[in-house]
Amino acid sequence: MSELIPGGLGVVRGLRSAGVSAGFRRDPARLDLALVVVPEGSTAAAVFTRNRFCAAPVSVSREHLAALRERDLGARAVVLNSGNANAATGAAGRATAEATAERAAALLGCSAEQVLVASTGVIGVPLPVEPFACGLPAAIAALSDGSGKDPEAALPAAQAILTTDTVPKQAAARFSLAQDDGTTQLYHVGGICKGSGMIAPDMATMLAVLATDASIGAEALDAALREAVRTSFNRVTVDSDSSTNDSVFLLATGASSTAEDRVLEKDAADWPLFVEALRLVCEDLARQIARDGEGASKLVTVRVSGAASDDDAQAAARAVADSPLVKTAIAGRDANWGRVAMALGKSGAVFSPEAVSIQIAGLEVFASGSPVAFSEEEALRRLVGYDEIVIAAQLGAGSAAATVWTCDLTHDYININADYRS
Repeated sequence: MSELIPGGLGVVRGLRSAGVSAGFRRDPARLDLALVVVPEGSTAAAVFTRNRFCAAPVSVSREHLAALRERDLGARAVVLNSGNANAATGAAGRATAEATAERAAALLGCSAEQVLVASTGVIGVPLPVEPFACGLPAAIAALSDGSGKDPEAALPAAQAILTTDTVPKQAAARFSLAQDDGTTQLYHVGGICKGSGMIAPDMATMLAVLATDASIGAEALDAALREAVRTSFNRVTVDSDSSTNDSVFLLATGASSTAEDRVLEKDAADWPLFVEALRLVCEDLARQIARDGEGASKLVTVRVSGAASDDDAQAAARAVADSPLVKTAIAGRDANWGRVAMALGKSGAVFSPEAVSIQIAGLEVFASGSPVAFSEEEALRRLVGYDEIVIAAQLGAGSAAATVWTCDLTHDYININADYRS
């Protein structure tokens, strides 16, 4: 059985983390540099943005992962900074990303390829390398003990990667595996992430570091990560904009394995337990991102069922979740189902309008192609009182279904983004 538990990366044995103030931000008290360190031999996988203006750290981390596979090396660290995206910064930006990995590697006693890097913040501003020079030694000095006994040990790292987020985001899960000697061993999956704006499904939509203390090969780890991202982070949208810096890293420390030969494989009978634990963590983090969308007051879950295909279900759900008209209706506490119908109709999904039914906050508002009389007062009560608003649409065209998480669109979103660089 796999289940969510309190905490984040701090539950993963063998993983050490820290968050410090290195000077990337104007506020000297704000944490802005995160460091995650894993033992020698740890495996790694990652998924990155598809935005063609990908940031320098994305390019460097992609190359480092490829080098790890080619040389059969394990990952040792992830370095993340906030306050500056180091995107669209040319050769100078790449030099800074490479220098960051080299500095961390020198301090940790490993090769530069074993260090992955990530940045978040303003696009198009040169990222200085000097803050890393003082920040990395400070982060190493502040590393947690890696015991896995403190669920909140990675909270400083979670705080250091925030931009417009209002809260740090962590999640953790555990699962048990039978060992070769007949005993049962407990394993963990933990994660931290940041994301609040410039969030749309196209890989991962934010920065995240995930880890497990199970022993898993790089190829299997990569397959598990891609499937988890597909059903979680790739189903989040705040504003339909996909970032230049999206990166999700997954590390496996192997620190809870009781024998060197106990490597969890994709074809193992208990593989689904790890996959489920990873999915639970990723889905929890994805929902946290949507709930903390810039200026948001409501988490909105869009569920489409009865679609003719998976692609149609995804297209219809995303069209509703991305619609500014739907999102502002929720912000205005208005059960305006006509906007939901409009979004479904423009999505490209194949269906007959006469077969469609729609619910908002559990209230049926449209059934079998016709409006349903409902209490506007009850709708208002639910839209005001519920923290999570569910919009459900049955297309009546097949058996495929999809869920996408988003949020409402308020005046605060405009205020945040109008003043972002000032």
